[in-house]
Amino acid sequence: MTVDDTGSGTGAHPAPDGVGVVPDGTARPAGGPGVPEVDDKDEGDAEKDPLALRLEQLILGADRRYTPFQAARSAGVSMELASRFWRAMGFPDIGQAKALTEADVLALRRLAGLVEAGLLSEAMAVQVARSTGQTTARLAEWQIDSFLEGLTEPPEPGMTRTEVTYPLVELLLPELEEFLVYVWRRQLAAATGRVMQAADDEEMVDRRLAVGFADLVGFTRLTRRMEEEELGELVEAFETTAADLVAAHGGRLIKTLGDEVLYAADDAGVAAEIALRLIETMANDETMPELRVGIAFGTVTTRMGDVFGTTVNLASRLTSIAPRDAVLVDGAFAEELTRTGEAPASEAEAAEEAAQAEKEGEEPPSYRFALQPMWQRPVRGLGVVEPWLLARRG
Repeated sequence: MTVDDTGSGTGAHPAPDGVGVVPDGTARPAGGPGVPEVDDKDEGDAEKDPLALRLEQLILGADRRYTPFQAARSAGVSMELASRFWRAMGFPDIGQAKALTEADVLALRRLAGLVEAGLLSEAMAVQVARSTGQTTARLAEWQIDSFLEGLTEPPEPGMTRTEVTYPLVELLLPELEEFLVYVWRRQLAAATGRVMQAADDEEMVDRRLAVGFADLVGFTRLTRRMEEEELGELVEAFETTAADLVAAHGGRLIKTLGDEVLYAADDAGVAAEIALRLIETMANDETMPELRVGIAFGTVTTRMGDVFGTTVNLASRLTSIAPRDAVLVDGAFAEELTRTGEAPASEAEAAEEAAQAEKEGEEPPSYRFALQPMWQRPVRGLGVVEPWLLARRG
């Protein structure tokens, strides 16, 4: 939506005709999430599909009223800033089409108001727009591709899916909207609680976490042998199982990458339990390939829900060298398990402690996990590391 304040349609980063600009700077056909691809000459064509316009009005809750320039002016925002916000949210450039609503004006006004009040810097407001846009775009795509596709199957012969869609959306929209806000508030409360437990201000941004990668073994070979539908079902089953296990045991799923999931936990014991549960669960499912997991513990930088840094890179490298159906951890993770009493420093030490406790008539220490040192080896980009094999004791 890049235009100047005169509405001439020029901008610092113009896109080729018919191409929108997404937040990462790459070009794609216009008509992305939230703003339909129309220009002044196309508005008449759009009216040829009245149901599409009715659905848009139902979802957006308002009619098209403004061009980008008019919306920015009504919100009291410069076109330069409005363009930054819109592009951050993932909306394509639409020239001077009259495609925006009162909600678009209000959203601009709110973001700009947070900046003017000093609650957010301009850069932070753009980050808020980008993170929200990316997250909700993925959610919307999933709901349309999977959720609505299954529910809009015509209930009677002769009915079209299009005829079923409008009343279904009308019923679902308010319920899904309230549910989305509920989940967001819950997640926000949980994230705030975790951050507030940080030892100091620096740790609130760069925190010490356990980071784990779980990777399906031989996935590339599977893609050559399996039909696309079968492959999609396998990936969905893996992601669903992993997400459920991570959440149930107190971790946080950071992202899924098809054959790989990335998760984090504040506590090393939690991360270890998740890793072993993943291995055990997948091993009991004959339809699933073997799994390997790598975990590292250390300082992690968090940005827009993702995690970065040497600790994350090390966890990824450990996953790539882990044996099948096994968990490899780094030395810092092993030390953390030992420090918290989740694992003995060595099995010899555990045997000595048990013998001493028996001699004194006391209960021996109870450990959940066992650690076995492996051969030191060079890891690309990280130097020489000494991985440890993690297992469940007993």
